[in-house]
Amino acid sequence: MARVYEKVFYGDKLVPLSEASLSVASSAVLYGLSVYTVFPVSLNNKGQLVAFRLQDHFRRLTSSAKIIGIDTFEKKWNYERFVDAVNQVVTDQKPTEDVFVRATIHVDALVAGTRSRGLSTVLSMFLYEALPIIPQDGARLKTSVWRRIPDYAIPSRAKVNGAYVNSVLAKQDAIDSGYDDCIFLDSQGHVCELSAANIFIIRDGALITPDTTHDLLEGINRRTVIQLAYDLDIPVVERAVDLTELYIADEAFACGTSAFVAPIKEVDARQIGNGHTPITEKLRPLHSAVIHGNHPGYEKWLTVIS
Repeated sequence: MARVYEKVFYGDKLVPLSEASLSVASSAVLYGLSVYTVFPVSLNNKGQLVAFRLQDHFRRLTSSAKIIGIDTFEKKWNYERFVDAVNQVVTDQKPTEDVFVRATIHVDALVAGTRSRGLSTVLSMFLYEALPIIPQDGARLKTSVWRRIPDYAIPSRAKVNGAYVNSVLAKQDAIDSGYDDCIFLDSQGHVCELSAANIFIIRDGALITPDTTHDLLEGINRRTVIQLAYDLDIPVVERAVDLTELYIADEAFACGTSAFVAPIKEVDARQIGNGHTPITEKLRPLHSAVIHGNHPGYEKWLTVIS
């Protein structure tokens, strides 16, 4: 498990990790009524700490709240205040390694019942070491016996804490079966994503990924990889992907904040391609350089922590 740093931004100040707690009677605990985002903070070649696509992460956090009807957070928090909180929690602890920052809006109202509007919220933000959630040298995946929650049941575009029970069930099944992670299918049997990462395949030189109508998270790193592919003149196609098409792909990889860009070597005991991954290996180092702030031309995605 990843090491968690000792200070947490909670409410409006830094507190020890042990003091950043929610009541067992809060809506966040009773109903999973929290939304979150995770973003990397990395050391660049100049020794600066940089946060990747911070404004996009704030926008996703507030969009997630809006989708499920949490309507009090944005009355108190704007982007500038959010950046100030990030600066506090990072600079106070002075990480000398790459870290992830998890920022969460919790509904902390007590015994409010099954509703979301007009309820008090609290923001938490903590750091933990940036360990990948799947192997980086070739992940083995299993099609999940659990289907991805459809957007008409729990919105896929919102990172809702309670919805991640779906991911836990699917990934635990994969682990129990001897695999690293799962492949989710939607209610129509099309490929969605992993338990907590988006998926891409390569066929005949084109980069293919399920489009956002297939009950998947509109990942920030997904959008990043698509832009990087365009910049490398790699054709990109967003469309429905069948499971059998994944089996016969030339290459496949997962991407996400905690997955990075991770090659997939096997799905359902079938080897992907012939073991050569030229397009994946073009995108992996570029993606890493960009999120670390070490590639010119992508500075607009970086926020220097001060």
